[in-house]
Amino acid sequence: MAQPLLSRFPMEGTVSGQHKSPHRGSSVEFAEYRNYVPGDDIRRLDWRVLGRTDRYYMKEYEAETNLRGYLVLDCSASMKFMGKHARKFDLARRLVATLAYLIVHQGDAAGLLCVSEKKVFDIPPKRNPAHLQLICETLDKAEPRGETGLVAALHDLAEKVRRRALIMVFSDFFADPDELLSCFQHLRFQKHDLVVFHLLDRMELDFQFERPVRFLDLESSFSLVTEPASIRIEYLHQLHLYLERLKAGCHEFKTDYRQVLTDQDYGNVLADFLVERAQQAALSAAG
Repeated sequence: MAQPLLSRFPMEGTVSGQHKSPHRGSSVEFAEYRNYVPGDDIRRLDWRVLGRTDRYYMKEYEAETNLRGYLVLDCSASMKFMGKHARKFDLARRLVATLAYLIVHQGDAAGLLCVSEKKVFDIPPKRNPAHLQLICETLDKAEPRGETGLVAALHDLAEKVRRRALIMVFSDFFADPDELLSCFQHLRFQKHDLVVFHLLDRMELDFQFERPVRFLDLESSFSLVTEPASIRIEYLHQLHLYLERLKAGCHEFKTDYRQVLTDQDYGNVLADFLVERAQQAALSAAG
């Protein structure tokens, strides 16, 4: 059996399931009808509608969804950077697709938000198989371009999503760390369980360039030709300060920070994440 994706914190809108709720006695609320999809539980068929119209409709109930997962994918141009391994964007996209699959197939709701300068795609969370197919088709169409609008998009998400949710952000976080931490704090203030996947390439961390190199800002198209050896020490120092600021802020706001390198094994990244989440959820339940 696959390792479930669990929240560290109580989720709202549940009646029963594998995610703890902060409320007791919640009621099941009818949300909408949708067309039957092969593989659906036929116990959810509305037999009266079938008898009247000869059409197969499924009943959807909001409160039956234990967890709402929002998968936020940075589609800015910097995500297309590629060193010796995969593009940051391609690894992030694969992680998003797999986690959406896990969320839906454990009976929870998954949504997708793709962001560059503005929201490129905004798919609200649902839990049926047809919705999962829509997410995968959307991911297949998405491509990184333009500057980042991630900070504004996350603030907007914090205002829009009032019920507690699991929000996972996939980005290289090319933005001011204080601005990033401000939107992380905003999301945590709304009681969301926030996970940030920081996509980096080994070349960014090591800066092992030997000859004069032309560096190109993929988002602004600004370029600079320089001797790497002359700036390596200062570059690594500034990178260290940036990463430590980001990690410290995430720790302060109880945000799950996860650094992912493009040369890491994709399966190991997912397995480690799911196992640690299960351990954190168990500790939260015990507490």
